[in-house]
Amino acid sequence: MASRLANSTSPYLRAHAGNPVAWFPWGEDAFAEARRRDVPVMVSIGYSTCHWCHVMARESFEDAATAADLDAGFVAIKVDREEHPEVDATYMAAASAFSPSLGWPLTVFATPDGRPFYAGTYFPPEPRAGIPSFRQVLAAVQEAWTQRRDQIDETAHAVAGALAEVRDAEPGPGAAVPAADDLVAAARALAAREDPRHGGFGDPASNAPKFPVATALRFLQTRVVRERAAAASVVADRALAVMASSPLRDPVEGGFFRYATRPDWTVPHYERMLTDNAQLLDVAMDTAAMDTVVMGTVAARHDVARGIAGFLIDVLQQPGGGFGAAQDSESWIDGVRSEGGYYLRDAAGRASLEPPAVDGKVVSGWNGLAIGALARAGARLGEARWIEAARWAADAVLETNVAADGRLLRASLDEVPSRAHATLADHGQLAAGLLALAVATGEVAYAVRARELVDACVAPDGRAAVPGGGDPVLTRQGIGAPDAASDADEPSGPAALGEAAAVLWTLGAGDQYRSFAERLVATHSSAALSQPLAYGALLRVAMMLAVAPRQIVVVASDADAPIATAARGIRADVVSVVSPEQVTAWADAGFGLFADKALREGQATAYDCRDFACRLPVTDPGLLEP
Repeated sequence: MASRLANSTSPYLRAHAGNPVAWFPWGEDAFAEARRRDVPVMVSIGYSTCHWCHVMARESFEDAATAADLDAGFVAIKVDREEHPEVDATYMAAASAFSPSLGWPLTVFATPDGRPFYAGTYFPPEPRAGIPSFRQVLAAVQEAWTQRRDQIDETAHAVAGALAEVRDAEPGPGAAVPAADDLVAAARALAAREDPRHGGFGDPASNAPKFPVATALRFLQTRVVRERAAAASVVADRALAVMASSPLRDPVEGGFFRYATRPDWTVPHYERMLTDNAQLLDVAMDTAAMDTVVMGTVAARHDVARGIAGFLIDVLQQPGGGFGAAQDSESWIDGVRSEGGYYLRDAAGRASLEPPAVDGKVVSGWNGLAIGALARAGARLGEARWIEAARWAADAVLETNVAADGRLLRASLDEVPSRAHATLADHGQLAAGLLALAVATGEVAYAVRARELVDACVAPDGRAAVPGGGDPVLTRQGIGAPDAASDADEPSGPAALGEAAAVLWTLGAGDQYRSFAERLVATHSSAALSQPLAYGALLRVAMMLAVAPRQIVVVASDADAPIATAARGIRADVVSVVSPEQVTAWADAGFGLFADKALREGQATAYDCRDFACRLPVTDPGLLEP
């Protein structure tokens, strides 16, 4: 049965291809087989750099006796949560009805029509600390399936009903985009959750893991929060400073680990994720732009950014151009699997070791995060290599992660596209990244493609909708997850799509994009204002809409003209340096910001637009206000 997983576009599934378990990949075939046999389905969800997923695989899925029990009484499905985030979100939401402790591996038992009736996470091979063994769980579920089927059906019906109720809930009346004052208040409330001893967010007396929460940090770094609530904004700078000097940051290869298991940022969980590092590159660059010295010299702060960019390009970027999803926490050292052992060595000590494996799966939205961060940072620091890496990744995703009908796909592996549908977050994150790349390079084609991605997500009634519908299996089963706007380790679908739409509006693509962004924000504004830690990305988009943007366009035959260099150092919502030919192409493509802008008397010329009015163009860098 290994062939079912062996050719998967997921490294996680390929790693399980040799298990004695008769795994099915996610799809209708597995549920059809369960209906034919009249047995429950066991869905095991994880990802390739998940440490406890590896542990459960070694202890249970590679054990012949356990596999025999599983195959005899169940149809087993293996799911990569990174390839199928909608499946993961649905079953995670269902699992919350059975356990307060959620995470991965996620183990869900469902009826043949897909309705969950029991769930948990990691189950050990033997009972321990009050947790039953995995084989005991299998036996108990099998006994309930054969002896108390009516109770299972009742539970499954209740869980499916609860999911549908949340999914179909409408926002409250009067939902609106928050005002700037309300957003500043939310920033202050968020800053009040700072760990005063160790930085970041959390209770210093707690033993809970400590995450970077880059989405929240980026909200605190918005221009308006900087200006009106400087004390709140500095919380983000302090967080980056302590993380950068802690074991959470790899001092050899750059980049940050997933999280720390202790509040002082020590004892990291050593996987290095694309999502975290792409966003933390933006955080590092916005910290580096501060006049207030929080992290020492500007050069030292730039070193953090350079380390992250180096990790993204030198470690995660794949031969085809796209960025891989993550680097594993485990590696082989002296014939033994070691978690973190590689990262605990210095450069000389690593030289003789095989590095931890990289999950080469190229996820569309996550690549958008990296494309955008590298484009912005590369433009600001004059790092052409970073911009070219972003361009290479963008071209790879747009060539490979697209179906024959033009629909965006979720991911690919080794330039082979997955069948998994792209999510709203994929469309929004990729579109936002392409817009940043278009601004950094002056090439309007990337902005046009971004506009197409956003347009594809606008339903006839003006709501956001995944092009072609969501996951087809979940759709047929009627148990899809609610479209949550809260952030996990990345901007949510509504937030990402809202950001892309807001940037399109800022570039002059039309007021309809502002209206779309407003609708996305307003729908979730009440929850966002009351829970700012969970909605940092959406609040950042709200701030883009609450205050008038500042846009600077420099038309220059020489991209390194002094006035172009001066403009790149200004904190504005848009800073675009374009050639005379490029400015015409932008205007012709329908981006009104670039209309009627040209060289003056053959000299490089800057146009500084604020509050929807452009000041007189200038050719002297000294006349550009900071």
